[in-house]
Amino acid sequence: MKTVSAVELDVTDRKMLRTLQEDGRISNVDLARAVNLSESACLRRLRAMEAAGVISRYTAIINERAVGLPISVFVTVTLSSQSESALTAFETAIATVPEVVECHLMTGGSDYLLRLVVRDVDDLERIHSKELTRIPGVTRVSSSVSMRTVVKRGALPV
Repeated sequence: MKTVSAVELDVTDRKMLRTLQEDGRISNVDLARAVNLSESACLRRLRAMEAAGVISRYTAIINERAVGLPISVFVTVTLSSQSESALTAFETAIATVPEVVECHLMTGGSDYLLRLVVRDVDDLERIHSKELTRIPGVTRVSSSVSMRTVVKRGALPV
């Protein structure tokens, strides 16, 4: 993921972003109408935000339960070394595990925090024993199963 510096956004840009976060499939005509711009001005602003990395991509939000992945698991991983090469090797390896939907380099007691989605406990055990603990340099893996999601926002407070 490339690093992007904060971009100056005006009131209209922020309104466009809020609207897009509610409906990423909105047409330019409807977006322009929602933010009180001409279609050409709206499209120019949209393209500028895409070019600046404010909008990194468009995607569909899939219901995890509906596709048979009802369990979220948070996993902390500790490595034997925090050298740049060790971090890069771990990050390259973890990116190949499809059940890992988030991976964060952390401060504190563990090096990484992962969020996995799994079918069941057997699926978690398979990923733990066949994937996570086999990555070179991993010395400790600790898992916590989410019982219920209380807050999950797909939108940023722009």
